[in-house]
Amino acid sequence: MNYNILIVMLISILTLIFANILYRKIIKHSPGTKKMQEISAAIREGAITFLKREYKILSIFIVLLTLVIVFLLDEKNTLHHEGIAIAISCILGAICSVLSGVIGMRTATIANVRTTNAAKKDLHSALDVAFSSGSIMGLSVVALGLLGLTVLFTLFSTFFGFSLEFIVKVISGFGLGASSIALFARVGGGIYTKAADVGADLVGKVEKNIPEDDPRNPAVIADNVGDNVGDVAGMGADLFESYVGSIIAAMTIGLVTYDVNGVYLPLAIAAGGIIASIIATIFVKLNKKPKNPEGALKYGLLLSTFGVIIISYFVTDMLIPGWGLYIAILSGLLAGTFIGLVTEYYTSSSHHPTQKVSEAAQTGSATAIIDGLSLGYRSTLIPVLLISAAIWLSYRFGGLYGIALSAVGMLSTLGYSLATDAYGPVADNAGGIAEMSRLPKKVRNITDKLDSAGNTTAAIGKGFAIGSAALTTLALFSAFITAAGIKVIDISQPLVIIGLLIGGMLPFIFSALTMNAVGKAAQTIVEEVRKQFKQKKGLMSGKDKPDYTKCVDIATKSSLVEMIMPGVIAILAPIFVGVLLGAEALGGLLAGSLITGILLAISMANSGGSWDNAKKYIEEGHYGGKGSDAHKASVVGDTVGDPFKDTSGPALNILIKLMSIVSLVFVVLFI
Repeated sequence: MNYNILIVMLISILTLIFANILYRKIIKHSPGTKKMQEISAAIREGAITFLKREYKILSIFIVLLTLVIVFLLDEKNTLHHEGIAIAISCILGAICSVLSGVIGMRTATIANVRTTNAAKKDLHSALDVAFSSGSIMGLSVVALGLLGLTVLFTLFSTFFGFSLEFIVKVISGFGLGASSIALFARVGGGIYTKAADVGADLVGKVEKNIPEDDPRNPAVIADNVGDNVGDVAGMGADLFESYVGSIIAAMTIGLVTYDVNGVYLPLAIAAGGIIASIIATIFVKLNKKPKNPEGALKYGLLLSTFGVIIISYFVTDMLIPGWGLYIAILSGLLAGTFIGLVTEYYTSSSHHPTQKVSEAAQTGSATAIIDGLSLGYRSTLIPVLLISAAIWLSYRFGGLYGIALSAVGMLSTLGYSLATDAYGPVADNAGGIAEMSRLPKKVRNITDKLDSAGNTTAAIGKGFAIGSAALTTLALFSAFITAAGIKVIDISQPLVIIGLLIGGMLPFIFSALTMNAVGKAAQTIVEEVRKQFKQKKGLMSGKDKPDYTKCVDIATKSSLVEMIMPGVIAILAPIFVGVLLGAEALGGLLAGSLITGILLAISMANSGGSWDNAKKYIEEGHYGGKGSDAHKASVVGDTVGDPFKDTSGPALNILIKLMSIVSLVFVVLFI
């Protein structure tokens, strides 16, 4: 076994051990009163039930996908059984993706109630529990990604004796398995969480004028379950796919450009990023007096970024000396950081753009929605310029390999940045448990502070996800045209134009399907909540108890049914275009989907985030505060934004990458 692979594998294993230590520390904290434990158990049971049913469907899909891979690709290459090797990679990629989601969700659902109980003591104790939960998620995702890739290397090289060229070729199946799980998990979880959220808000906040997380609302448990299945398990699978996709693209191009060291470099950078992320995680946990949790989390992000800047210099100098590739790595890392900060500027209630949306809500929901849409559209400018700058710099100093390394650099701090993102749903759940348990207002104030910081870090995380999606897709696109032997994609050719148009259209169709799915599921939940308020006369007074399980069941069934069609389209579209119209037309499809997909993802994420925080800004006491007409209008805006920022927008990142990796895996069919 090569010592470079061995070191990366060892770092991955040690990271999982560190995550397990954090988990053991969390479960030692008290889960609080019996009432708090009952509420937490209901949330946990709902989340686990959803994941079991979702993964049962996905396991069938992965089996069918691997059979298709073996049948189609071994027909083209019977000598080396390429299809079987890719199928093995695909299965392992799917397993690692599922594990990352399950670990994150199970941790979050035991940490939520312990965060609530810790908030009785002080802010530091609550932050420690919630951030430890997020850290387990972030570190598990990056460790499982690297461990899966290094295990495949060992399996194919040591036990089967395959050449490095063959291993790099078939390892793309790992990305296909991860991408397939990510798309369904993100779409299914996103539909669930936003349907429950919309249903709970429309009846509870708007019609009944009761607080968020009020135990009288029949959809309140479903809403809290959704935070876990969408924003933890779904998000974990999403970023796992981004992480391994960027590494695989860099390894594929690196082999052609720099031979064996070109394969090892992205793995080494990713391993260095894990070390930097662990250091930053420890720093945040050692801060005993976090007056401003948002500031502490941001400082940790800067620390992890600085760590990667230092580590990547020595790693690059050791494997491929010279400044070119190091500059390419830095261009992605810094572009991701700045895109995150720009996203925060547009979506945070501390800044003018979102405050202006709050102001517009004074004249009704229509003006709030118009302002939010306008904000989302204009917010595409700076991120696109930053992505373009990263592409230009990385290509100028490192060619296509430089672009791929730029994506790896952007995601190198994922172990930490995902921790700051995944801790948010835990804090949100903790606030819900405090509300439903009727704990003192001081406890809710602390969980609200944590939740507010989580909203900001989540916005930064979305910026990283969008930027990395663009760079990773471009790298995978480059790997595809190299594998297909295409020297140039001529846009004067009719078939290429057809591909461009189809590719540009797909993100819109995909968004329409996912948003419509949220709307349909939310409508069913709204009807159920209204029915319970009507039939149970003592519900508002607290004499009757709502049937929480009914709304949980509706959200589960609806999301699992509605997630199938968008996922199938993402996988079949590139295969049909490639087979029917050829590789050049498929190249056009990938280019078209990249352009419209990235722009839609940015605008949807930022519009949705702005509507959400505009509502929170009003709830803080501005423009009339809670219960005012402006507040009701902002709730409607937030409701529209829910599927924007948490369902359709994030899933578009996966869509464009999944179509690229499907094209790369099945390239032999299109030549």
